[in-house]
Amino acid sequence: MIVKSPENSYDIVIAGGGMVGATFAITVSKALKKAGLKILVVEAFEPSTVDPNAASFDSRSTALSFGSKEILNDSSIWVELSNKAEPIREIVISDKGRFGTARITCKEQNLEALGYVVENKDLGLILNNRLTRSESIHYFTPATIRDAAPRKSGMNLKISNGSDSHLVRSNLLVLADGGKSPICDQLGIVRVRQNYNQHAIVCNVAFEKAHRGMAFERFTETGPLAVLPLRNFKNENRCSVVWSVNEQESDKFLKLNQEALLRELQGQFGQRLGRIKKLGELHCFPLGLSIAKEQIRPSIVLLGNVAHTLHPVAGQGMNLALRDMEALVKSIEKGIKEGSNCGEMRVLQRYLENQSVDQHQVITFTDNLVKLFSSNSMSKVMTRKLGLLSLELFPGLKKSFAKQAMGIGWGG
Repeated sequence: MIVKSPENSYDIVIAGGGMVGATFAITVSKALKKAGLKILVVEAFEPSTVDPNAASFDSRSTALSFGSKEILNDSSIWVELSNKAEPIREIVISDKGRFGTARITCKEQNLEALGYVVENKDLGLILNNRLTRSESIHYFTPATIRDAAPRKSGMNLKISNGSDSHLVRSNLLVLADGGKSPICDQLGIVRVRQNYNQHAIVCNVAFEKAHRGMAFERFTETGPLAVLPLRNFKNENRCSVVWSVNEQESDKFLKLNQEALLRELQGQFGQRLGRIKKLGELHCFPLGLSIAKEQIRPSIVLLGNVAHTLHPVAGQGMNLALRDMEALVKSIEKGIKEGSNCGEMRVLQRYLENQSVDQHQVITFTDNLVKLFSSNSMSKVMTRKLGLLSLELFPGLKKSFAKQAMGIGWGG
């Protein structure tokens, strides 16, 4: 429920009501309903007043793995989202200008889909409605946590909305406020950053041919090019494009007129779905790897981009965040059964120990993939060719890769 002012004390306070923070709040509230936890979500931006039924060609989207779908299903979020999700039935991996293509299909894996692409506005509306309707979650927006200070057992928080200020105690503070978290800076939580010297150009396009549930990961001279299937929009065959380019080239591409940019993009992707007929609104942002040196402290835990921001290649960022969230909920649930406070260090340490292998494997896999497929050195070219060929020739290797891509193989 939306509150005009918070209470003095909560079991869990969540900084950030975006996709990760809101999903965590809903999931932990449902899983621990009998425990009667008091939960507060603090979100800096008011819920959108845009007509939720207003469709847009340019809607931003997120790729969810099969494993993420299962996590959302447990909290019943998927029940509302499923009819708005576009299934990925096949993934095609290729290296521009070189022989060798790998294909992973849902039929091979005996699944209805390898993953799903959801529009952020659809997921955001569902999460916002759930927070607003919830009787166990207090939703305080627009508001910001201005100060966080540790106390003997928990945190003292100063929360502001407009000119008003509120002092709140929490047993656990969950930071899910993004990669530029001001609270992390205030608490002195250091993040190690690596610049990939790439920018992502993100947009939606309309192709001449229907995508038929196919997703493409194409590796070009400048970096990965992902093309993901979207729901049909006004009889247009929409796909979402995440195009990684060198920093020096991004300005050049963004200054091109639409016709010239279409030619460039078509040349990189090829004719797999025919001619690109329409190019939507462009967004551009720098790419890098960011990892927090501390994901937990007594009464504090980091979730989502504030804990680890990854390159979008293979779409692992949001899916890893959801698995982290699921592991944290299970650790809190076990801790409460043992009589522990949800912010106690042993509860948080157990969470991090359970997720450390998953996180390390995903971060290493993503980082290596970027470096391998963003280089034209002969040794890496040969490694790529052998890798793609191996996926096609060795069913066991292909199955293992597919499980990882679907978010059900990491750490297992």
